[in-house]
Amino acid sequence: MALPRALAPLRHPAYRVLAAALTLCLLTQGLWAIGMVWQVVGLGGGPGALSLVAAMSAGGMLATALLGGVLADRIPQRLLLLVVTLLQGCAVTVAATLSLTGVLEVWHLAVVALVDGVALGLFYPAYSALVPSLVPAEDLLAVNGLEGAVRPILGQAAGPAAAGFLVAAYSPGGALAATAGVAFAAAACVRALPHTPVRREAAEDGSRPGLVADVREGFRYMVATPWLLATLLFAAFMILAFIGPFEVLVPFAIEDAGGGPSQHAWVLAVYGIGGALGSLLVASWRLPRRYLTVMNLLWGLGCIPLVAFGFTTDLGVMLVAASVVGGTSQAGMVIWGTLLQRRVPPALLGRVSSLDFFVSLSLMPLSMALAGPLSELVGLTGAFLVAGLAPPVLAVVAILAARLPADELAHPLDVPAEETPAPAAAWMGADGAGTAPAREGEPWPS
Repeated sequence: MALPRALAPLRHPAYRVLAAALTLCLLTQGLWAIGMVWQVVGLGGGPGALSLVAAMSAGGMLATALLGGVLADRIPQRLLLLVVTLLQGCAVTVAATLSLTGVLEVWHLAVVALVDGVALGLFYPAYSALVPSLVPAEDLLAVNGLEGAVRPILGQAAGPAAAGFLVAAYSPGGALAATAGVAFAAAACVRALPHTPVRREAAEDGSRPGLVADVREGFRYMVATPWLLATLLFAAFMILAFIGPFEVLVPFAIEDAGGGPSQHAWVLAVYGIGGALGSLLVASWRLPRRYLTVMNLLWGLGCIPLVAFGFTTDLGVMLVAASVVGGTSQAGMVIWGTLLQRRVPPALLGRVSSLDFFVSLSLMPLSMALAGPLSELVGLTGAFLVAGLAPPVLAVVAILAARLPADELAHPLDVPAEETPAPAAAWMGADGAGTAPAREGEPWPS
């Protein structure tokens, strides 16, 4: 019996192993997120201590994001993923041991959080670059849809719920011990993956550029590729407009409506459920012919329901709004992940994946910092108007400025000749410095 389109990638044995590894990695992060919080609380730490530990994790992730992309294009991704999962397992084992023996301190936890952040910064570029080596091009949309559905379910629901049970039934140290065990199980799955070569050809003279040159090469490719640069800049400014109000101001909107933490949890839950449904829906269809336009409009127009948080006190309306925002956001992400895997040359996919993370999230801290002052200046209603109405305008600007409709018609992804990214040799020059392929490195349209 044929599998549903969204589950079609599971017919490939290698991808089943990779999916198991991803499942365990997502559970690891969900377990760590809650176990770490309650471990800080158990040590008598307050908001300042929790901020320190969280900041160490975020700092480690951002600091290694670009390096992760370079390494993913230089060494076998399977080896990199194995090292990363083992690093996570060992670090959390140290924290669990110190906790269970009663000698853990907050600074110990901060160091472990830093190591965990470093591991995450290295993990995702390598994972993104490995997937196209194990799955044929026609199944990449389904892969991204399937993963877009399981990420919120495991990382935001199942993992945290299991950690909460373990903390309540045993102790934060028990939750951390379980986290370490799951991380080692993920490493075992990664070790079972088949060996895949690095999809990058060396220069004719056998030389290879240094790490800094590799980073520069990734930036040059990004700047020389209009659809990529325009989308990343749009994503950065869209996140500047909406993520701060959603993360910082939604709890106050719920409080004004007479709700509290439970209602906030429901809003976040339906946001994740909406994302899972949106991912599965897109994965069940063919990639749209106007994939760039559809993707950017899903992100831009999908923010409009945020306006409701500034005008209503009805929790039901807020839940519907959050589910729509989550659904359109993840639906766009499914198309985006597929687009990167099918149009970016394999030799650059790791670096482009890290640049995607680095550039698109670059303004997130500023958005968080500005949300509070903005609400004081224009009120919650004004802040949510900005959050909901600025992204659609930004989406239209990106589509028109980069001439995305013409680009997507010139590079259809449903044509067999276009299904596989340009070979590494088309990108790497004889000196190893790189010359953009004509298909993707066209200059910015004038």
